[in-house]
Formats: sequence, structure tokens, C-alpha cells
Amino acid sequence: MSMNDPLGDMLARIRNASLRGKSTVRTPASKIRKWVLDVLQAEGYIRGYEEVTQDGHPEIEISLKYFDGQPVIRELRRVSTPGRRVYTGVKEMPQVRQGLGVAIVSTPQGVMSDAQARTANVGGEVLCTVF
Repeated sequence: MSMNDPLGDMLARIRNASLRGKSTVRTPASKIRKWVLDVLQAEGYIRGYEEVTQDGHPEIEISLKYFDGQPVIRELRRVSTPGRRVYTGVKEMPQVRQGLGVAIVSTPQGVMSDAQARTANVGGEVLCTVF
């Protein structure tokens, strides 16, 4: 069975594992997932990730981050879905919780946070928001 939304699947796995208090979570590997995880790591929402192989299939093991026993990621929401793509220009770039959260954007210059996209003066597809 094929997966329609691999990025949405990864976000759901991270959300579920953090609510259960897990220290790590595994997801199938892909380039877009690694790019989003790079942004999450740079913004301080996860400890990190590493590529592992299980039964000949590449996977990513994500180390989740907690502060005082509570998950650092309080809200993780998919914005642009395969059935409804959401594009935005640099002037209309969304601010998550008045700038306390991060919107992850896929631009022609790569996947980056909303603040980086404003600095680079580029718009693109809003993949997800994190708070």
C-alpha cells in the first residue's frame, strides 16, 4: 500500500511519540523528511536524528526533546497537504503564535524556517507549523 502524505505521516509519528513520552521515534527515510528535520533541529525542537537501516530499508531515528518532563513540541500541524497545496509570498508569510512558533517553508532555495525565508526574501509552499 502506498503512502499519500509521507511528511504528514512523519509529523503524526513525532506528535504521537512526544505525547507518549518516548525518547526516540523511527520513520522511513526520504529527502524531504531530512530537510524538515534539519529545520526542526536548527530551531531547537528536536535533539537530532540519525539514519539507520532495518531489514534493508533506510529509516530515520529522531531523538525528541523534553523540558521539565514536558515535550518541547506543543503543537505540530501540517498546512500544505497533497490535496490542497498552500503557497505564500514573502509579504504574506505566516507568523506562528506571534513569532513564538515556526512555519517550515519549501522555497526555491531549499527548506527553511519562516524567519530565514523572510531574510532571504523568498516565498514558497508552507509545509507545516510548529509551536
